[in-house]
Amino acid sequence: MNPFTLISPAYAQDAAGILGSATQFAPLVLIFAVFYFMLIRPQQQKQKEMRAMIGALKRGDKVVTGGGILGVVQKVPMVQDKDGKQVASSEIEVEIAPNLRVTVLRETITSVIKPVVANDTKPVKDKAS
Repeated sequence: MNPFTLISPAYAQDAAGILGSATQFAPLVLIFAVFYFMLIRPQQQKQKEMRAMIGALKRGDKVVTGGGILGVVQKVPMVQDKDGKQVASSEIEVEIAPNLRVTVLRETITSVIKPVVANDTKPVKDKAS
């Protein structure tokens, strides 16, 4: 028995082996990049806008709650945080009908309705006269 037959020859890894493993991961990296720019990043921007919108609520804003209730913000109370600074409360008073006010959590507000401005520059003519 030849002692050299038990030892397999060691071959140096060629450049094709390195490129082969890189090309295997390239599609995965490409798929992640597409998902990031098409799904993750727009969702993060939308959440950032939503936080800013909810943080800027003021009296008179028309809002929609998570339950689909439409209302007008009547009161945004201020409270003191643990550092003693005045911050907006997490509870907001919303009028959902004349003289019917409810207190809702700020986080349950899903959108703020902006009034739509008409494009008409001419006054409407009265057809009855």
